Amino acid sequence: MAILNSIRQRGVFLILIIALALFAFILSDILTSRGGAKGQTNIATINGVDIPREDFMREVEMTQRNTNANTSVAMNRVWEQELRRVLMEEQFEKAGITVEKAQLDRGLKAALGNNPTFLNEAGEVDDARIQEYIATIKASSPQMYQEWIQFENALSIGILEDTYINMIKGGLHGSQLEGEQEYHFENDKVNFTYAMVPYSSITDEEINVTDKEIQKYISERPKQFEVEASADLEYVLFSENPSDADIEEAKKEISTLLTKRVEFNRETKANDSLPGFQDVEDFEEFVNTHSEVPYSDRWYFENELPSSAASNLIALEKGQVYGPYRDGNTYNISKVIDTKKMPDSADSKHILIRYVGTMRAGDDITRSKEEAAKMADSILAVVKKTPSKFEDLAKELSDDPSKGNGGDLGTSTPGRMVPPFDQFIFNNPEGTIGLVETDFGYHVVQVGKQSAAKPAIKIATVVKPIEPSDKTMNDLFSDASKFEVAVSKGDFNKVAEEQNLEVRPVNKIGPMDATIPGIDNNRGIVTWAFNKDTKVGDTKRFSVSNGYVIARLTRKNKKGLASVEDVSDKVKPILIKEKKAQKIKESLAGKSMEEIAQSQNTSVRTASSVSLGNPMIGASKEPKVVGYAFGTKSGETTKLIEGNDGIYMLKVGSLTPAPKMDNYRNQAQKLGQKNQSSAPSQVINALKKKADIKDNRAEFY
Repeated sequence: MAILNSIRQRGVFLILIIALALFAFILSDILTSRGGAKGQTNIATINGVDIPREDFMREVEMTQRNTNANTSVAMNRVWEQELRRVLMEEQFEKAGITVEKAQLDRGLKAALGNNPTFLNEAGEVDDARIQEYIATIKASSPQMYQEWIQFENALSIGILEDTYINMIKGGLHGSQLEGEQEYHFENDKVNFTYAMVPYSSITDEEINVTDKEIQKYISERPKQFEVEASADLEYVLFSENPSDADIEEAKKEISTLLTKRVEFNRETKANDSLPGFQDVEDFEEFVNTHSEVPYSDRWYFENELPSSAASNLIALEKGQVYGPYRDGNTYNISKVIDTKKMPDSADSKHILIRYVGTMRAGDDITRSKEEAAKMADSILAVVKKTPSKFEDLAKELSDDPSKGNGGDLGTSTPGRMVPPFDQFIFNNPEGTIGLVETDFGYHVVQVGKQSAAKPAIKIATVVKPIEPSDKTMNDLFSDASKFEVAVSKGDFNKVAEEQNLEVRPVNKIGPMDATIPGIDNNRGIVTWAFNKDTKVGDTKRFSVSNGYVIARLTRKNKKGLASVEDVSDKVKPILIKEKKAQKIKESLAGKSMEEIAQSQNTSVRTASSVSLGNPMIGASKEPKVVGYAFGTKSGETTKLIEGNDGIYMLKVGSLTPAPKMDNYRNQAQKLGQKNQSSAPSQVINALKKKADIKDNRAEFY
């Protein structure tokens, strides 16, 4: 009581202390937040242009809604769009390119040409219908209107890009001189004799390459070996897997559904006697009540049944029950409802007559259901009498895209089509023509070629997942927590080995990566690894979709020059080859071509009709060596040349220039087409490479 009175007496003072503490906490968070004030308001800055965080996030959310993509995929897609937009808009402004209304109108008509909402009676895009649609959605649906504005903006950007790229392509035509050079590059021929000492004559083990030499090599080529920030980590996964006891309990639980049982009815407060799966008559209701997977009224072939029980199930008679049997992470019991033999594939074609209100019926469909039925009956009568008219009538009258193929739908498997259509083509013999009604309208259907009949069954299956129990989950959490504490005080790998746990290394994670092998999508771990407060050697526990992860950061590299360790596998072979080349050249100093050949226990070889376009010497591609051959006078011998596969010495025989042509337009045209085809990708890649980009995405995703 004395303590309470003291608190009451000092209430104002305590409130003031708490308020100051909260203010200090908030201020500290503001001052130490990642990226500072600018990083909190902009997702990125590209060549001085800010990408506002809120706008970017709104685009990501919209992309997710429209594509069902996860956050990471949607974010990267929007990022590429925004990066391209900013870089290209900068070029549009420099080039003075704009979109005229007439261009936008042409673009709209091209984009909307297959949408019946905007077509008039002549089948052409109508400006009045476009304006009417815009006015309607502007008044009734702000979201749809916003999407239309975005559609127009995207169309405008597309027109600007096409104009810009076409301007660049206009300067990429091959000239006559370039065409002539290309012609001679491909068709001039040279003959020469040569001797070669392969690099393989010295083993790699004879050559020593130091880390200092590798460092010098990459330091002299900073652009070639520049890398983004990266991190390495290792982790142990504690998976939420059911124990043996959980598996046995799941089997026991589903087994109780097989026979008659007694259950307490809370409403009547009495015990009810319920039929088991073996005796139940309403199997569909039973499955939908007790199974994780609802009943599906369809025929199954053996290859569509659970692999663990397929051969047993397909051999059952009507009314027989099989199980419990395990299929992956579930226990199942199945009852055969019916059996028969039927084809597992069938060809078909149809003529679809839609009416107002059917699925995917556009504004151009105005006939009533009665009119559609009458029209379908008339068509049916004609094709039954003269089946050869089916394709022509489909092309003329069908309301389905398959009309272009004469109504041909190709080959279908059971369950692929809507049920009434599916039943017709699999329950009738080849050549049958009939009328089927579905949610799409009336179909005049002809059954095509069917596969040979195979055994099929209809089954009702109760599926029960095998899930870890509360005890298993608690034990898992306890094990993960104990490991977390142990590794914080000891060696990560040693503790894991003592507990017989697998340590999984993950190398070169990027700051924007979203997946970690074995864990799938988990940005939290990546964000932690790149947090400025996370140091090499730090460990942390994470909750993941299938359990817990204890991770340890093993390495952290800033953006800049690659480390010796990272590029050793790439650079070391280059330096080994250079040292071998120097060693071989020193050993061959002053020797003739014949002496070089003798040192390899071989003779001087001949290369005939070699071109710069195909610089093959034997089985080796040697453009540098062949270039020396073309640059050396006939009868002269070259110095020692470092090739791809060894050290060469050549004696040039004859050089045969290709016959001159009246003009080289074809070669020039091919060069121009080659350059133009790669222009779009090369332009955007060049702009990205040159751009000054401050990317803050890792602060928010």
